[in-house]
Amino acid sequence: MQRFTILTGLIVVASTVLSACGGPASAPQAIISTPTEAMAAHDTATPDAMMMDETATPDAMMAQATPAPDKMMQGTATSQAMMDVPGWYGAALTNVRTGESFTINDFKGKVVLVETMAVWCSNCRTQQGEVKALHDRVGLNSDLVSVALDIDPNENQGDLKSYAEKNGFDWLYAVAPADVAREIGQLYTDQFLNPPSAPILIIDRHGVAHPLPFGIKSAADLFKTVDAYLKEGM
Repeated sequence: MQRFTILTGLIVVASTVLSACGGPASAPQAIISTPTEAMAAHDTATPDAMMMDETATPDAMMAQATPAPDKMMQGTATSQAMMDVPGWYGAALTNVRTGESFTINDFKGKVVLVETMAVWCSNCRTQQGEVKALHDRVGLNSDLVSVALDIDPNENQGDLKSYAEKNGFDWLYAVAPADVAREIGQLYTDQFLNPPSAPILIIDRHGVAHPLPFGIKSAADLFKTVDAYLKEGM
């Protein structure tokens, strides 16, 4: 009886041990497989998901990289508007013959001949005689505007008006303010502040200034230059 009891006890212990060892044997598989499946689900996206996540469609890429035509045009217009326009174009000038105020910007889209001069300068008077001959050759063309700017700080509007009327020069004459004369000298060289060198520049229809060679220019040479700009469209 004692042996039977011991044997029975051994069987129970063995069964308990086997149960303890064998019962959870399959559990590790579940524990291992579960994280693996979770990791796979997390790290391995479906092809469609990957395409949607990382690869934008061509249309979407173009939409992000290329601004719409309207925005491109708006940007171009803004760039053009931001282009450097000389400040003296907007300076208020007074036509000494009429007392009316004007600016170079008033003639946007036209061809403007600008001469810096002084009443005492004989070369200026000779050059303006050629400008008068140019006007006669061009005729009544409202797209050509001539402006004579007196850059001598010792001369005034009365002096300049008498000078223009005495010589029969009937285009725009104005005394240049000091800041205008200074900017012209900085932009186009100091020779434009030296009247005897007969400085002239042509402002084309786009507002770009083209200084001409120094020295007296004949009406024929002026006509060739001016006519080319007059024929140029906007």
